[in-house]
Amino acid sequence: MLQQTQVSTVLGYFARFLDRFPTVLELAAGTEDEVFALWSGLGYYSRARNMHRCAQEVVARFGGEFPRTAAELQTLPGIGRSTAAAIAAFCFGERVAILDGNVKRVLTRVLGFDGDLSSGAQERALWNEATELLPPATQRKAIAGYTQGLMDLGATVCLPRKPSCIICPANDLCAARQEGTPEKYPVKTRKLRRSAHSFWMLQARDAKGRVWLEKRPSRGIWAGLYCLPIFETRESLLEGLMPEVRETARDDAAFLHVLTHKDLHLHPVSVVCRDERALGEGGGWFDGDEWPALGLPAPVRKLLANGG
Repeated sequence: MLQQTQVSTVLGYFARFLDRFPTVLELAAGTEDEVFALWSGLGYYSRARNMHRCAQEVVARFGGEFPRTAAELQTLPGIGRSTAAAIAAFCFGERVAILDGNVKRVLTRVLGFDGDLSSGAQERALWNEATELLPPATQRKAIAGYTQGLMDLGATVCLPRKPSCIICPANDLCAARQEGTPEKYPVKTRKLRRSAHSFWMLQARDAKGRVWLEKRPSRGIWAGLYCLPIFETRESLLEGLMPEVRETARDDAAFLHVLTHKDLHLHPVSVVCRDERALGEGGGWFDGDEWPALGLPAPVRKLLANGG
């Protein structure tokens, strides 16, 4: 949950999630819809999907007990090299290096490592440096403390902007501080470009006031979540509706939803359906007691909550 998300945002979600899924066995037995419903609003839904699949594999392949080495942990869905190393170091004392964003910043500054980390070869070189700096294998109990120390140093002192070099316990060792250029590290030239996309969202309600929601495909935006039907254009939204439904169409206020690397311009269109016939496959009518329990994208949940 903390990947790309602040602690203050996660706290409430974490408590609710553990209340429903206190063990890996119960998470594995839960449905994807239940997982998404508890995750709804956190974004990056592939994390929830991978976590659910990970729990299922831990049960199926490892008898419900997490593997104890970074190499085995990396074979599980959603667990990359750094996360696997963190679990192995903290939980099992394995001598293995992590390299999350905070640790990269600390190590590149201390070492004066100016290799471009958008290059796979340079990233591997930094991994090798990080491994060389680990406490020796004879000091197994020191691994967790060393790893936590690096992470905390990057999170609280060795900041991306205006690092607090004067109070840093590694300032005498830090090549970047001696150069007087700590903020130029780490070096990474390749940047993801922001993009923008417009969607028209069909907000259909039947005579009972229920809203039509359908499950999104397993790939693409909001994969696997329940959502208002979305279309590339207003014309394509209206095209599939019965004439008497099309006549009720009303354009609601458009709004912007910001993702990490994309701006979504969303245009809700409300219609009224006089009967209860289905509007498509993989969907259904949901009333106000039902849709809050579904996994919904944050903008859809907000729109429905506001009575839109």
